[in-house]
Amino acid sequence: MSGDCAELYQLLDAYVDGELSAGECEQLKSHLVECPSCLSEYERDALLKALVRRSCQCEEAPSTLRAQILTRISTFASDGQTFRSTTVTTVTELD
Repeated sequence: MSGDCAELYQLLDAYVDGELSAGECEQLKSHLVECPSCLSEYERDALLKALVRRSCQCEEAPSTLRAQILTRISTFASDGQTFRSTTVTTVTELD
């Protein structure tokens, strides 16, 4: 694994989850076009996420769990730490 691969590999999960900035997405996309090994890892991760989403589609998260998650996000945000808005979108998609 090259230095670029090791660095960009750390971004794959965030990429699959749609949590990267536009610049990070472009950097990773360019790398995936040129690197079959990383592309394979990306495809595996994307497939796994799709399978989990499909298998859990009929399950609804308990309202207490959703409330706890949203409270933690609010606490995290109010502490002055940054987070991407897609995190909130992903959590609210549990409804």
